[in-house]
Amino acid sequence: MNTTIPVEIATIFLQFATIFTKPVWSHAQILLVGAILTTGKRTITSVLAVMGLSKEEHFQNYHRVLNRAVWSNLEASRVLLIMLVTMFVPSGPIILGIDDTIERRKGHKIKARGIYRDPVRSSHGHFVKVSGLRWLVMMLLVEIPWAKRVWALPFLTALAPSERYSQQHNRRHKTLTDWARQMMLQVKRWLPTRELVVVADSSFAALELLDTVSKRSQGKRKKKDMLICWGNPVV
Repeated sequence: MNTTIPVEIATIFLQFATIFTKPVWSHAQILLVGAILTTGKRTITSVLAVMGLSKEEHFQNYHRVLNRAVWSNLEASRVLLIMLVTMFVPSGPIILGIDDTIERRKGHKIKARGIYRDPVRSSHGHFVKVSGLRWLVMMLLVEIPWAKRVWALPFLTALAPSERYSQQHNRRHKTLTDWARQMMLQVKRWLPTRELVVVADSSFAALELLDTVSKRSQGKRKKKDMLICWGNPVV
Protein backbone atom coordinates (compact mmCIF):
# COMPACT_ATOMS: atom_id res chain seq x y z
CA MET A 1 0.00 0.00 0.00
CA ASN A 2 1.19 3.53 -0.73
CA THR A 3 1.62 5.23 2.65
CA THR A 4 2.36 8.71 1.30
CA ILE A 5 0.65 11.30 3.49
CA PRO A 6 -1.77 13.64 1.60
CA VAL A 7 -0.48 17.20 1.32
CA GLU A 8 -3.43 18.65 3.26
CA ILE A 9 -2.76 16.38 6.22
CA ALA A 10 1.03 16.58 5.95
CA THR A 11 0.87 20.37 6.30
CA ILE A 12 -0.76 19.96 9.71
CA PHE A 13 1.48 17.10 10.79
CA LEU A 14 4.64 19.05 9.92
CA GLN A 15 4.05 21.33 12.90
CA PHE A 16 4.89 18.34 15.11
CA ALA A 17 7.98 17.28 13.15
CA THR A 18 10.49 19.12 15.34
CA ILE A 19 9.43 17.07 18.36
CA PHE A 20 10.79 13.83 16.84
CA THR A 21 14.04 12.69 15.30
CA LYS A 22 13.87 12.06 11.56
CA PRO A 23 13.72 8.21 11.78
CA VAL A 24 11.03 8.31 14.48
CA TRP A 25 9.04 10.98 12.62
CA SER A 26 8.64 8.74 9.54
CA HIS A 27 6.97 6.08 11.69
CA ALA A 28 5.01 8.58 13.81
CA GLN A 29 3.24 9.96 10.74
CA ILE A 30 1.99 6.49 9.82
CA LEU A 31 0.70 5.98 13.36
CA LEU A 32 -1.08 9.34 13.31
CA VAL A 33 -2.93 8.66 10.08
CA GLY A 34 -3.70 5.09 11.13
CA ALA A 35 -5.10 6.23 14.49
CA ILE A 36 -7.48 8.59 12.67
CA LEU A 37 -8.68 5.87 10.29
CA THR A 38 -8.88 3.00 12.78
CA THR A 39 -12.23 2.15 14.37
CA GLY A 40 -12.48 0.33 17.68
CA LYS A 41 -9.34 -0.17 19.76
CA ARG A 42 -6.43 1.86 18.40
CA THR A 43 -3.67 -0.65 18.99
CA ILE A 44 -0.47 -0.64 16.95
CA THR A 45 -1.64 -3.85 15.26
CA SER A 46 -4.95 -2.25 14.25
CA VAL A 47 -3.21 0.89 13.01
CA LEU A 48 -0.76 -1.06 10.85
CA ALA A 49 -3.59 -3.19 9.46
CA VAL A 50 -5.65 -0.18 8.36
CA MET A 51 -2.54 1.33 6.76
CA GLY A 52 -1.88 -1.88 4.79
CA LEU A 53 1.21 -2.72 6.83
CA SER A 54 -0.04 -5.81 8.64
CA LYS A 55 2.80 -7.83 7.10
CA GLU A 56 5.49 -5.27 7.93
CA GLU A 57 8.64 -7.19 8.90
CA HIS A 58 9.98 -4.45 11.18
CA PHE A 59 6.70 -3.77 12.98
CA GLN A 60 8.61 -3.32 16.25
CA ASN A 61 9.84 0.07 15.01
CA TYR A 62 6.29 1.38 15.31
CA HIS A 63 5.95 0.07 18.86
CA ARG A 64 9.20 1.83 19.76
CA VAL A 65 7.68 5.21 18.87
CA LEU A 66 5.57 4.84 22.02
CA ASN A 67 7.73 2.78 24.37
CA ARG A 68 11.37 3.63 23.59
CA ALA A 69 11.75 6.70 21.39
CA VAL A 70 12.63 9.95 23.18
CA TRP A 71 10.16 12.77 22.49
CA SER A 72 8.11 15.17 24.60
CA ASN A 73 4.39 14.51 24.76
CA LEU A 74 4.06 17.75 26.75
CA GLU A 75 5.54 19.68 23.84
CA ALA A 76 3.16 17.86 21.49
CA SER A 77 0.26 19.04 23.67
CA ARG A 78 1.51 22.61 23.49
CA VAL A 79 1.76 22.51 19.70
CA LEU A 80 -1.73 21.02 19.44
CA LEU A 81 -3.20 23.66 21.75
CA ILE A 82 -1.61 26.52 19.80
CA MET A 83 -3.00 25.08 16.57
CA LEU A 84 -6.51 24.76 18.00
CA VAL A 85 -6.50 28.23 19.54
CA THR A 86 -5.19 29.81 16.34
CA MET A 87 -7.92 28.13 14.32
CA PHE A 88 -10.94 28.41 16.62
CA VAL A 89 -10.25 31.15 19.22
CA PRO A 90 -7.89 33.73 17.69
CA SER A 91 -9.15 36.40 20.08
CA GLY A 92 -11.19 36.76 23.25
CA PRO A 93 -11.41 34.47 26.30
CA ILE A 94 -10.39 30.83 25.89
CA ILE A 95 -12.88 28.42 27.45
CA LEU A 96 -11.40 25.15 28.70
CA GLY A 97 -13.03 22.08 30.20
CA ILE A 98 -11.40 19.65 32.61
CA ASP A 99 -12.74 16.24 33.58
CA ASP A 100 -11.57 12.76 34.54
CA THR A 101 -12.29 9.49 32.77
CA ILE A 102 -11.65 5.84 33.56
CA GLU A 103 -9.86 3.68 31.00
CA ARG A 104 -10.70 0.03 31.57
CA ARG A 105 -7.40 -1.80 31.11
CA LYS A 106 -6.27 -5.24 32.22
CA GLY A 107 -2.91 -6.99 32.12
CA HIS A 108 0.07 -7.67 34.37
CA LYS A 109 1.99 -4.74 32.87
CA ILE A 110 -0.75 -2.21 33.72
CA LYS A 111 0.63 -1.01 37.04
CA ALA A 112 -1.27 2.20 37.83
CA ARG A 113 -4.76 0.71 37.95
CA GLY A 114 -7.09 1.57 40.79
CA ILE A 115 -10.68 1.06 41.96
CA TYR A 116 -12.86 4.09 41.26
CA ARG A 117 -16.49 5.12 41.12
CA ASP A 118 -18.01 4.46 37.72
CA PRO A 119 -19.56 7.82 36.75
CA VAL A 120 -21.64 6.26 33.96
CA ARG A 121 -23.31 3.40 35.83
CA SER A 122 -23.45 5.04 39.27
CA SER A 123 -26.21 7.32 40.55
CA HIS A 124 -26.92 9.27 43.74
CA GLY A 125 -28.36 6.15 45.36
CA HIS A 126 -26.35 3.44 43.62
CA PHE A 127 -22.54 3.16 43.77
CA VAL A 128 -20.76 1.09 41.11
CA LYS A 129 -17.01 0.45 41.25
CA VAL A 130 -14.75 -0.03 38.25
CA SER A 131 -11.10 -1.01 37.87
CA GLY A 132 -8.88 0.87 35.44
CA LEU A 133 -6.62 3.83 34.80
CA ARG A 134 -7.85 7.28 35.75
CA TRP A 135 -6.94 10.05 33.32
CA LEU A 136 -7.49 13.76 33.79
CA VAL A 137 -8.27 15.46 30.49
CA MET A 138 -8.16 19.16 29.58
CA MET A 139 -10.18 20.22 26.55
CA LEU A 140 -10.72 23.32 24.47
CA LEU A 141 -14.45 24.09 24.33
CA VAL A 142 -15.40 25.68 21.01
CA GLU A 143 -18.56 26.07 19.00
CA ILE A 144 -18.30 24.27 15.67
CA PRO A 145 -20.42 26.24 13.14
CA TRP A 146 -21.37 23.33 10.90
CA ALA A 147 -22.18 21.08 13.89
CA LYS A 148 -24.21 23.87 15.60
CA ARG A 149 -22.98 22.83 19.02
CA VAL A 150 -19.98 23.09 21.34
CA TRP A 151 -17.31 20.43 20.98
CA ALA A 152 -14.73 19.45 23.57
CA LEU A 153 -11.34 19.11 21.85
CA PRO A 154 -8.81 17.28 24.13
CA PHE A 155 -5.21 18.49 23.99
CA LEU A 156 -3.66 17.55 27.34
CA THR A 157 -4.03 14.44 29.51
CA ALA A 158 -2.42 13.31 32.75
CA LEU A 159 -2.49 9.91 34.44
CA ALA A 160 -3.81 10.30 37.99
CA PRO A 161 -2.92 7.09 39.89
CA SER A 162 -4.74 6.05 43.04
CA GLU A 163 -3.50 6.83 46.52
CA ARG A 164 -2.77 3.15 47.12
CA TYR A 165 -0.54 3.02 44.03
CA SER A 166 1.40 6.08 45.23
CA GLN A 167 1.91 4.55 48.66
CA GLN A 168 3.09 1.24 47.20
CA HIS A 169 5.68 3.04 45.05
CA ASN A 170 6.73 5.57 47.72
CA ARG A 171 5.50 8.53 45.70
CA ARG A 172 3.76 11.68 46.84
CA HIS A 173 0.10 11.27 46.03
CA LYS A 174 -1.57 13.95 43.93
CA THR A 175 -5.31 14.37 44.11
CA LEU A 176 -7.42 15.28 41.09
CA THR A 177 -7.41 18.90 42.20
CA ASP A 178 -3.60 18.81 42.48
CA TRP A 179 -3.35 17.59 38.89
CA ALA A 180 -5.96 20.10 37.75
CA ARG A 181 -4.04 22.98 39.33
CA GLN A 182 -0.80 21.87 37.70
CA MET A 183 -2.44 21.52 34.28
CA MET A 184 -4.15 24.90 34.51
CA LEU A 185 -0.90 26.67 35.38
CA GLN A 186 0.87 24.83 32.56
CA VAL A 187 -1.68 26.05 30.02
CA LYS A 188 -1.32 29.58 31.39
CA ARG A 189 2.42 29.40 30.79
CA TRP A 190 1.72 28.36 27.21
CA LEU A 191 -0.78 31.21 26.72
CA PRO A 192 0.47 33.98 29.02
CA THR A 193 -1.41 36.82 27.29
CA ARG A 194 -4.81 35.13 26.96
CA GLU A 195 -7.70 35.09 29.41
CA LEU A 196 -8.64 31.54 30.44
CA VAL A 197 -12.02 30.31 31.67
CA VAL A 198 -11.94 26.74 33.06
CA VAL A 199 -15.17 24.77 33.42
CA ALA A 200 -15.20 21.78 35.80
CA ASP A 201 -17.76 19.68 37.68
CA SER A 202 -18.33 19.63 41.42
CA SER A 203 -15.53 17.13 42.09
CA PHE A 204 -13.08 20.00 41.48
CA ALA A 205 -14.85 22.40 43.83
CA ALA A 206 -11.94 22.64 46.28
CA LEU A 207 -10.66 25.66 48.17
CA GLU A 208 -7.05 24.85 47.22
CA LEU A 209 -7.87 25.06 43.53
CA LEU A 210 -9.86 28.24 43.97
CA ASP A 211 -7.00 29.75 45.97
CA THR A 212 -4.56 29.06 43.14
CA VAL A 213 -6.80 30.81 40.63
CA SER A 214 -7.37 33.70 43.02
CA LYS A 215 -3.63 34.23 43.56
CA ARG A 216 -3.01 34.02 39.83
CA SER A 217 -5.67 36.68 39.19
CA GLN A 218 -4.15 39.00 41.80
CA GLY A 219 -0.68 39.09 40.25
CA LYS A 220 1.41 42.08 39.31
CA ARG A 221 -0.88 43.07 36.47
CA LYS A 222 -3.95 43.05 38.75
CA LYS A 223 -5.91 41.47 35.93
CA LYS A 224 -8.24 38.50 36.16
CA ASP A 225 -6.69 36.37 33.45
CA MET A 226 -7.87 33.02 34.85
CA LEU A 227 -11.35 32.08 36.00
CA ILE A 228 -12.82 28.74 37.09
CA CYS A 229 -16.52 27.85 36.84
CA TRP A 230 -18.36 24.74 38.01
CA GLY A 231 -20.72 23.01 35.62
CA ASN A 232 -20.64 20.21 33.07
CA PRO A 233 -17.47 20.55 30.94
CA VAL A 234 -18.47 17.83 28.47
CA VAL A 235 -21.11 19.24 26.15
